[in-house]
Amino acid sequence: MRHRLRGRKLGRNASHRKAMFRNMAASLIKTVRVDEDDPLRPRVAGRIVTTVAKAKELRPFVEKLVTLGKKAVAHEQAAAEFATDAEKGSDAWRDWRTSDKWQKWSQTISPAVALRRQAFSLLRDNDAVSILFDELAERFADRDGGYTRIVRLPNVRLGDAGQQALIEFVGERDRVKSRKRTAPVVSDEPVSDEPAPQQDEPVTDSEKAVSADAEAKEATE
Repeated sequence: MRHRLRGRKLGRNASHRKAMFRNMAASLIKTVRVDEDDPLRPRVAGRIVTTVAKAKELRPFVEKLVTLGKKAVAHEQAAAEFATDAEKGSDAWRDWRTSDKWQKWSQTISPAVALRRQAFSLLRDNDAVSILFDELAERFADRDGGYTRIVRLPNVRLGDAGQQALIEFVGERDRVKSRKRTAPVVSDEPVSDEPAPQQDEPVTDSEKAVSADAEAKEATE
């Protein structure tokens, strides 16, 4: 029994699972930046296909990485006040390097650097870390959690009939159900300003009988 033991083993030991999630997370993040000239580019950006069990275990791993990127944004924005636009190695850059602004910039940016190093220790991929902090952090700046979704696929995997699912980042091409509205009926007949003719009210059987009696009296007279 595995009472109170969190997570799925997935038929692998701890080191193998760690390496697998690292590779899967890096693959998912790197699909966000698509090169249109690359013949091996993914069909849909920010999406990979895997099994349902792996997707459920990968989701919290990826969302914690996105949280690291969001935390770094605030420190980077605060440090931009003390940064310089001078080219590295120039005289202006050397003056800034020896000024008090560099000391303030260094102290302000250090938490963001620590967060990047923490993300790199989990991903071990520079491109994935760059996309995570430069693109995904800004994309989910106004979203409090729930950065990914899992969608089950109807087709099973060939070989072992494993249930497949796709895991993707939310925010683009979101599945929003729109109500279908029927098109208004447009008549081809011209609209005239004349009032519509009044239709005669239907005559009841009692009224017909009264009118028949009146005609009969007139005929006898």
